[in-house]
This record gives sequence, structure tokens and C-alpha cells, in this order.
Amino acid sequence: MACNPKNGTSPFDEVLARQPFSSLTDSIKQQPENDELYFRRAVLLNRNNFPEPALADFQKAWSIHKHEKYAIAIAYLLKDKRADSAVIFLKQALAELPHSYQLRLTLARSYNDINKTIDALKICDELLKVYPNNTEILLLQSELLEKRGDITRSILPLEKAHNITPGNLDIALKLAYKYAETKNPKVLALCDSLIRKDSMKLHADPYYVKGDYYANINEMAKAIQLFDETIRHNYNYLNAYIEKGKILLEQKKTNEAYKTFKLCNTIDPAFPDAYFYMGKCHEALGQKEDAKLSYEKAYSLDKEFTEAKDAAERMTK
Repeated sequence: MACNPKNGTSPFDEVLARQPFSSLTDSIKQQPENDELYFRRAVLLNRNNFPEPALADFQKAWSIHKHEKYAIAIAYLLKDKRADSAVIFLKQALAELPHSYQLRLTLARSYNDINKTIDALKICDELLKVYPNNTEILLLQSELLEKRGDITRSILPLEKAHNITPGNLDIALKLAYKYAETKNPKVLALCDSLIRKDSMKLHADPYYVKGDYYANINEMAKAIQLFDETIRHNYNYLNAYIEKGKILLEQKKTNEAYKTFKLCNTIDPAFPDAYFYMGKCHEALGQKEDAKLSYEKAYSLDKEFTEAKDAAERMTK
């Protein structure tokens, strides 16, 4: 996309002549080789939702001066449209700035966007040789390993990241969820440590993750107890209602399960999962028409909820 075609005009002249861009446009006319002016106008354009002229300005700034921040900006705008274009550009940019950490990390993320996870992992491995304690790289590495289905190996970078930054709640919870998913009892000590640190009792997640773990190892009484504890700490924790209700439904306690899902639905009437599982209860009770209506409502709230759509269609047979 050319910013300055041969006839001296830009396809974005009308936009560039408006406020708040016009003063920078005037300055650029006076200093056409000032890369910083193009960059500042590009940032302003992007902030005001004009990505195409922003990209043209970032590219012009990069053509004048090979600055890392210009390349990063170009890559992120390209990623939003076509990640494969971002990969092509980033390879070219790295030929100019081969030691740029940010460009290499952005290339790894762009590879991930086009599902080239092996290439992305290779970059993470190379970066970790230089930055072994960088949690940003470790988190990406974990995400990529999980994407490849290697759940067990994906835990290792998370454990390292948690050891490096034990006070980071987000990383600790990512690790806890992974432990619960893989039925790893380490989740209990980790969650208990998070609960002890939470002196103001603000966080319900550690109770929920422990409940998830007990549900995964089929200790349902403990799981329900912990989902109830989650709700006591956060009445609006919708997934706790859903997981508790699913256990009750599995135990054939259909009416009790329905009350749980209905309460979830009362808290958030736009939560599709509540309608879906209310439909499950109706279906278990032989109430096919009510089940159909609940499934249809779930699908109307989330058009990607194809399981709800299929269930509604099943009720008409």
C-alpha cells in the first residue's frame, strides 16, 4: 500500500486532511523525510480506527528509518488482516534487525496464528537460550505445546514461570487449571497457597479449580462442596453453578440440578450454558418441548454453540 503515489497524492488524502490529523499532515508536507512524524500520525490514525492509512504511514516511517517500533506496528496491523503477510514482513524486518527480541517474539506469535506451531516453538527455544527467565516466552511456549496436544509438556514452562514470579496470580491460576485438567494433586497445595495469600478473601478461583480437580478424579462430594465455596466467595461465578449442576444431573438429581441451572440463569439471563443444561434437565424429565425451547435459546445466544442446535433438532424427531 503506497503512501505517496507517483502523482504526489495519497488515496487517503481526504482522511489525512481532517482533524485531528491535519496538523501532522501539514508538518509532513514541510518535512517529508521525517519518519517520526509519519509514526505519530499512524498512531493517531490507528487510535481513531483508520487502520489502512495507519499501515501506510507506518510503512513509510519504516522505509525512511529501520526502527524496531515501526516494524512491530506494521506486523500487528498485518496480523489483524492476514497473519501470513505478517510472517513475510517480519522475516524481512529481521534481516534488517536480526537481534530484535520483539520482532522474533512477534514472528513466533504470527506463526501460531497460521498454525505453524513447530516454527513458533523453534523461535521460543532460541529465545529461551538468551532469555531463560522470560515469562512472556515461557507462557507462549506453554500455549504452543498445549495447542499441539502435549498437555504434560505444556506444564513445564508454566511451572518455571510460576517459580520465577510466584506472586503473579494469573500465572499461578494458569498452572492450577493445568494441574486440575491433568488430575495432578499438586493443584491442592498451589490453590491452598493462593487462598492463604488472599487475606481479603477476594478470589474465588482457587476454590473453583480445586472443585474442578475433584470432579476430574470423580470425588463428587468434595467437588460440590468446593463449587459451593466458590459461590459463597463470588455469587456471580457462573461456571461454578454449571459444574455443580452437571454433577447433580449425572447423579440423577434432576430437580436439584435444574434449580442450580435456573439460579445461574437468573443471575445472567444471557448465559447460554444455563439454558443448555436446563434443556438437559427438561429432556431427562421427558419434557421435550421445554427442552427444545431451552436448547434453541442457548443457540440463539451463541451461534457457535452447535451442540445446542443439534440438541434442539433432536427434540423434533
